[in-house]
Amino acid sequence: MHEQADGHAPHRPHAGRTAVVTGGVSGIGQAIAARLHAEGARIGLWDRDRAGLDRAAPALGDAHREVVEMTDAASVQRAADATAAALGGIDILIASAGITGPNMTVWEYPVAAWDEVIAVNLNGVFYCCRAVVPHMLRGTFGRIVNIASVAGKEGNPNASAYSASKAGVIGLTKSLGKELATSGIRVNCITPAAIETPMFAQMTEAHIAYMKSKIPMGRFGLVDEVAAMASFLASDACSFSTGAVFDISGGRATY
Repeated sequence: MHEQADGHAPHRPHAGRTAVVTGGVSGIGQAIAARLHAEGARIGLWDRDRAGLDRAAPALGDAHREVVEMTDAASVQRAADATAAALGGIDILIASAGITGPNMTVWEYPVAAWDEVIAVNLNGVFYCCRAVVPHMLRGTFGRIVNIASVAGKEGNPNASAYSASKAGVIGLTKSLGKELATSGIRVNCITPAAIETPMFAQMTEAHIAYMKSKIPMGRFGLVDEVAAMASFLASDACSFSTGAVFDISGGRATY
């Protein structure tokens, strides 16, 4: 274990915990996985990109890997059971996997694209929570952190499916948090404004410029800033917050 400059060992709030991170091979998911690993957690990476999993895992203590299709409940269940068996349980779920979909008006939006965004961003989070909670209930501790978006609160124009899917994640988080309130499991979500990630490649330049114009700080968020918030929400210190929504928006969020 490396020591800090003042001679003290680094703070490891997740020592001994096991954490599943979906979409953990890039962007926000990768940053959160790296932070949780640095703070002591054993990592289970879930993604549909097998090559990406193999690239990311070595830097995370040779993380346990599962190729998962988030739109398939059976695939998610298999991954949960296999991860729990390999790591000795599941303490933390970071549900980060998501897609943006095309930037188009509602009346032009392709039905197939709508279905895909909802399937990945909303149904996928539901499947993950549904599969993981029973494993958490067998223990005395659980932390679920769903990655939603400020778009789910405000509704971005030309991003209806994405906005609707993230609004759904917020509602799901609130419901599940209440259901588990008397257990040792806490369920919260993070609503970032635009964060600089490879997902920008899925968006038009005009939409990227629109999102930046809405942020009073005048810059995009950084993945490490989201990871810092997720680390707290996944820790023992997050003891009295559940079913809650945590903004990280550079001043954009108004409620």
